[in-house]
Amino acid sequence: MKKLLIISLLLIISSANAQNVSGITIRGTVRNRSDEPISGISVWIKGTKIGAKTEIDGKYEISGLKEGDYTLVLSAVGVQQQERAIRLVGRNDVIEDFYVDATNEQLEEVIVSSHKKQYKVDTLSPDLRLNTPLIEVPQNIQVITAKTLADQQVISMSDGVLRNFSGAIRKEHWSDLYTNVNARGSRLAAFRNGMNVTGSWGPLTEDMSFVEAIEIVKGPSGFMMSNGEPSGIYNVVTKKPTGRDFNGEATFNLGSFDLYRTTLDLDGKINDSGKLLYRLNLMGQTKNSFRAYEYSDRYSIAPVLMYKVNDQTTLTAEYTYQHAKMSDVGSAYVFGHNGYASLPREFTMADPGLPPTIINDHSAFVTLDHQIDRNWKLTAKGAYFNYYQKGTSLWPDEVNEDGTILRSVGVWEAASEYRFGQVYLNGDVTTGKVRHRILGGLDLGTKHYIADWGQSHALDSAGEGLFNVNAPVYGAPVNGYPNFDYDTPLQSRGTGGMIDQSYSGIYVQDELGFFENRIRLTLAGRYTYVKQSSYGAEPITEKKFTPRFGLSATIAKATTAYALYDQTFIPQAARMRSGDAPKPITGNNMELGLKRDWLDGKINTTLSAYRILKNNTLTQDPNNNPNESFVIDIGQTRTDGIEFDVRGELVEGFNVILNYAYTNSEISKASETAPIQSQVGTKVPGYAQQVANAWLGYEIQRGPLKGIGISGGFEYQVDRRTWSWDGAEGVIPLPDYFKLDGGIFWTKNNIRVTANVYNILDEYLYLGTPYLDYYYWQAEAPRNYRLGVAYSF
Repeated sequence: MKKLLIISLLLIISSANAQNVSGITIRGTVRNRSDEPISGISVWIKGTKIGAKTEIDGKYEISGLKEGDYTLVLSAVGVQQQERAIRLVGRNDVIEDFYVDATNEQLEEVIVSSHKKQYKVDTLSPDLRLNTPLIEVPQNIQVITAKTLADQQVISMSDGVLRNFSGAIRKEHWSDLYTNVNARGSRLAAFRNGMNVTGSWGPLTEDMSFVEAIEIVKGPSGFMMSNGEPSGIYNVVTKKPTGRDFNGEATFNLGSFDLYRTTLDLDGKINDSGKLLYRLNLMGQTKNSFRAYEYSDRYSIAPVLMYKVNDQTTLTAEYTYQHAKMSDVGSAYVFGHNGYASLPREFTMADPGLPPTIINDHSAFVTLDHQIDRNWKLTAKGAYFNYYQKGTSLWPDEVNEDGTILRSVGVWEAASEYRFGQVYLNGDVTTGKVRHRILGGLDLGTKHYIADWGQSHALDSAGEGLFNVNAPVYGAPVNGYPNFDYDTPLQSRGTGGMIDQSYSGIYVQDELGFFENRIRLTLAGRYTYVKQSSYGAEPITEKKFTPRFGLSATIAKATTAYALYDQTFIPQAARMRSGDAPKPITGNNMELGLKRDWLDGKINTTLSAYRILKNNTLTQDPNNNPNESFVIDIGQTRTDGIEFDVRGELVEGFNVILNYAYTNSEISKASETAPIQSQVGTKVPGYAQQVANAWLGYEIQRGPLKGIGISGGFEYQVDRRTWSWDGAEGVIPLPDYFKLDGGIFWTKNNIRVTANVYNILDEYLYLGTPYLDYYYWQAEAPRNYRLGVAYSF
């Protein structure tokens, strides 16, 4: 693989044309006839892809040009195109200002309306810190837009998001408590607005009412500064003020299993000058399940204020509150000796008398953006998360071959508190013939989690008092319902369920652009320091420097080839039977890829091949009894794969998302403590070898049927690996997975009606794994529907 990487790097370098760079810059301001700055206007060099969009102050800048005659083009949706001939001589920068015959509000109405129809974007959010066009970044990064989420009627992170990027699957989940996403052989770290919020039992699934986009970064993400999984991250980007006059959207959805949901999105200016902006998102929802006694009721409030101190400085403050009231978080699990799906899909062990789980989730962000000058920008961010959960988790103490079960309920009261701080500097300068996109930053964070899992109550009793899955009786368990101790402070009861982590990271990166920025070399490094204690063990301290090298080259029009080498470092929160703390995860990713924009940038394809080595991989100790959670170190794992993503508008009105991933993950070096079933060559649990997804949507653009559309897609997983070591003789493997969804929609002026049907084929779909001498699984919903009405204003 190393030889292949070196050869590929040399081929990329040799494929670009070596040309001199004079470093001349064209800059200017776009205003309307009232002398107001206009944002979102495209200015570019005719006949090339070189250009920029005006910022909120109306300014644009195009750098790295050589001497010669050019035609400068200005355009935007709803604006008459302008062209201007210019001549660049010597090293003198040029100022070219433009005026357009439209107000900012008129332009924004058209531009925002157009943007909402996109499945593909060309840039990343500021949260990822990279001031580089997406096609030039030497890594597989996919962005799921608000348009995509709305068309599919996705309502939370655990609700169908994963079909939109290659290779992702979910692990078994504790109800709708948190979203555990796996890709490239292991868990993706969870980020929100660029902050690493990953926890052992979190974060609480984000509701899509306050989400603008979801960014998926495959592989280690050194530029995010903090420690993260070698498989990658997903970053949830929340909605911010747009700077437009008063506008918004109200939606109402209903669906199967008594789903009722409404949202309100308000956006506008607080004062006439536009210096103080706001965004407010509200959501309320009630939802039952195809299983009896299972429900999830939620509401959220997400206000955002943005203050433009001056043309160079912006201060943004946002707060999000999510409240959830749901059934016992273990109610989705089903257990049996006769293999998966051996009980009806709607079967449940839950009981109507069990107490609900209540969750209150608070988060707050403050962000200061300061444009120091035209080349340098400083960003400072702070965040605070506070989470409290009070409820129970259902799990059996005994599963018998005759279908009888002894159900037990454990307490699950938990609290977490996270604090984060970030400061980073972005620069874009030219020295001689080389362009430098510079990133440097400091990342600080503390995470505290505590939980009481130490109390349990048996609902049933041995002998005649067991619960019978073949003739279930609900509502009157033999031993009654639990009465747990909540009076003793959690800090006293939860010492065995405490996880603490504090970390700091320093990151420096320089992306050097050669030959008119056609070849881009990334040199970067991160130093990470972590102090951590978990489950009552003594604190441990770890520190490590990890480098990052990337190379991308524009080898043809709108076509980029890239190569990447990145390392990772993650301390692990777990406990071993010996009492020792596990060693931190170390590893690296080697990746090659090819990106291309087609049809004038309307559609993008990304092809990538990678190899990830992950050291000190943990798995559950096979000697655990049901009440133990010890882990063992199985050694080094190697994950190889190929990924292919397509997204965008194929023809007018026809949007597509297609992706495919092949993954192979196995033990490459076994540790001395690895069990017999975990030797070299053994497949690593928790992935599907092949994953293919599609979502297609077509809207009629003209004629009497204009606005009517149809959409549909599928999810297909082959050779799924369970979440435990399933290589033992006689163990039943998971079957392949295929789910077909589809719908219709209608758009007229400000109204949109969407109807989707999920699991059209009504397949019995599930996740599961062998456990002790039996199996457990979680069934997905049968055929079901959602109907939504949205009104924009």
